[in-house]
Amino acid sequence: PAPPGSTAMPATIVSLRVAALAALAALAEGWSAALPSSAAAVSPRSAFRSAMAPARAAPRLDEAAEAEEWVGAASYSARIADSETVFDIEAIKGILPHRYPFLLVDKVVEFEAGVKAVAIKKVTTNEEFFNGHFPERAIMPGVLQVEAMAQVGGIVALQPPVTDPEEGGDFFFAGVDGIKWRKPVVPGDTLVMEMELVSFKKRFGIVKMKGKAYVDGKVALEGDFTFALVKAK
Repeated sequence: PAPPGSTAMPATIVSLRVAALAALAALAEGWSAALPSSAAAVSPRSAFRSAMAPARAAPRLDEAAEAEEWVGAASYSARIADSETVFDIEAIKGILPHRYPFLLVDKVVEFEAGVKAVAIKKVTTNEEFFNGHFPERAIMPGVLQVEAMAQVGGIVALQPPVTDPEEGGDFFFAGVDGIKWRKPVVPGDTLVMEMELVSFKKRFGIVKMKGKAYVDGKVALEGDFTFALVKAK
């Protein structure tokens, strides 16, 4: 028992304090052992903060290099190589009456006489229409996309067996139906267009076609077209 007038704490509390101090000492000793010798004088509080700090892994240069592997011009050129040309621009000029700045077909890569054709228009920032459509955001006008497809249709319609070039004449728009624009066409895009003949009424000189145009494998434009033949006088 404690002497009379003594302020000593009960044995139970003393025992708990001793146990707590011993635990802290052991913890501090463990931290000190885990730290390098140069950090032996670090306080337990600092050691605790260091131990709790999130680990930061150093960037691996080899992984970054793999993620940004250089492809090179030759590989890119091979990736975007076009199919064999059926009609180049000079041949197209011999079929269509259009000329710059309204000749909107660069080359034909597939052709089945009297049936269908696949042609390409490479859209560049130097196109005249981009000066005004639009100065702040260049987009190929939708009506010119339709015109480009109509010219592909003309390459089919203005050749045998649909028409006889010796007889002369031109096809003009008679109507368009179900035209839908799926995505904007911008500088740098390659517009790949396919037009297929649906019917030809020779007596009236009426041709109906359906077509789709693609950019990067996705439909940019589709619809149905009607053309009327006006024979040369």
